[in-house]
Amino acid sequence: MLSVGKIGDIFGHRATGREIKGRDNDANFDVLLAEWPAMPDGGLALVNLVDFDTAYAHRRDVAGYARALELFDARLPALIDALRDGDLLLISSDHGNDPTWRGTDHTRENAPIVGLCKGRAGGCVARRASFADIGQTIAAHLGLRALGAGESFATRLVAA
Repeated sequence: MLSVGKIGDIFGHRATGREIKGRDNDANFDVLLAEWPAMPDGGLALVNLVDFDTAYAHRRDVAGYARALELFDARLPALIDALRDGDLLLISSDHGNDPTWRGTDHTRENAPIVGLCKGRAGGCVARRASFADIGQTIAAHLGLRALGAGESFATRLVAA
């Protein structure tokens, strides 16, 4: 398992495998791209791109948030190209945090989920009933026993 960014902090450094922290979103993305080729089949990498939240959303920096999204979007093709057939990529957040919303706390929207499985046809994952669906999808993809909550959407993922 590979934990990039503040994943270790989020999970109390329990079962987080090797932890690597970059200084910002771009550095954490660099770590993922550098480490991905060595990931074994069935490996799991979790990455936290904290700048979206702490540097832009909580500070209500709409322009900065937009730039961060554009930079992420520009780098995403390199990650998709690095995936091997059968690799699963899920992109989400742990909460909504609209930089245009009043206040500095987490906001009202649902957490987005974007996913693809290299070499597999699929479709829209649609609105999910629970954030636990992400964990259930990862478990199903890795061939693990079903978890106590959530519903897998692994068969609905788009092909890369």
